[in-house]
Amino acid sequence: MEDVLDVYEMPYNQNRPVVCMDEKPYQLLGEVREPLPMRPGDDKKTDSEYIREGTCSIFVFTEPLGGTRHVSVRKHRTAQDWAEEIKYLTDVSYPDAEKIVLVMDNLNTHAVASLYKAFQPAEARRIAKRLEIHYTPKHGSWLDMAEIELNVMTRQCLSRRIGNIDTLRKELSVWEVEHNKNAAGISWHFRTSDAREKLITLYPKFTTVNA
Repeated sequence: MEDVLDVYEMPYNQNRPVVCMDEKPYQLLGEVREPLPMRPGDDKKTDSEYIREGTCSIFVFTEPLGGTRHVSVRKHRTAQDWAEEIKYLTDVSYPDAEKIVLVMDNLNTHAVASLYKAFQPAEARRIAKRLEIHYTPKHGSWLDMAEIELNVMTRQCLSRRIGNIDTLRKELSVWEVEHNKNAAGISWHFRTSDAREKLITLYPKFTTVNA
């Protein structure tokens, strides 16, 4: 926990951007009956029945101090999917950065080993060397600021039924562009000193032994 909090206290450095990553499953839902559109004095009417159209996975990368984010939708969340997203992060999002300081949870696919499952060893190593990885502790995913981004995205863009992956990608792409245009960052206030006071029960207890 303190390792991640130390990362968040570092000043902004465009050569070493701090990027938080997270992903969430998403249920695609279609309509059984066409909704009735809004009209003056009346809300849109949506039937309670729906059609399950399968699931997909939404990947989010956010740079809290830079005010940028990247959202991607994939059919699965395999090691290959994660590796390809990381390659995009290093080669497209931050091609000129000396090192990308990456904060994420310790999901089994979120590992350098996944790069070797997706790419030849030399390529996997090249990508891995661009990263400085910091994992949130077990049961401590709330420390990942990408969770905040996911919550905002869910409220603003996913609070309705979306029935296919192409529509989902288009909707999230528009949301991403708008938020990047506004350079919406995240102001993190919880520091190590706060953790040692408010989460004191998580720390080891020491007793003084008199000689």
